[in-house]
Amino acid sequence: MGIFAFMNNKKVFLLLNGKPPKKIPNLSNYNIVCASDGAYQFLEKNNIKPDFISGDFDSLENLPKDIEVIHTPNQDFTDFDKILQILFDKGFKNIDVFGGSGKEQDHFLGNLHTTIHWKNKLNLTFFDEYSRYFLADKSIEIINCKDKIVSLVPFHKATNITTEGLQYSLNNEDLTLGNRIGTRNKAISNKVKITFKTGDLFIFINH
Repeated sequence: MGIFAFMNNKKVFLLLNGKPPKKIPNLSNYNIVCASDGAYQFLEKNNIKPDFISGDFDSLENLPKDIEVIHTPNQDFTDFDKILQILFDKGFKNIDVFGGSGKEQDHFLGNLHTTIHWKNKLNLTFFDEYSRYFLADKSIEIINCKDKIVSLVPFHKATNITTEGLQYSLNNEDLTLGNRIGTRNKAISNKVKITFKTGDLFIFINH
């Protein structure tokens, strides 16, 4: 197995400057912990030492001396996009994102946009206090989800969607923002299968 394949199996904890998690996950499950500069203070307050932080550092008066600090001043890209580029360059692929929603909602929408930009290179899963959400592959199975609320949100359109295991099923149907989306469905099976043909489809699964 090559070095890049080995790195692809590793998992990243990434904290952005949205609403921080009420409960910090077990960080021993992650191979690397990192944060944007605006989120670093939350880690510092909780005595968590990240492997690196990145950003323009306008909001930090005193930079930490004992961790890697990566300065990314380019204002043509968001902090999220820039830190994903760093992780990609380091060879990481599987990234759990916390703090991606809450606070200013334009940031949340921007993070969804960035996720689509990276969809062919990175596997991103977001977590907040209500749900986990991710950009779906064209064919996906979700397990251990019976009785949970499952929402299908196109960005902006997904075609020929078919579902199995949801209370309100779709059979080769389209979803489009501004016309029809698939929020507040319910898993009636422990396994849900979703397939679609074209477009981009976000899946939200409530805790």
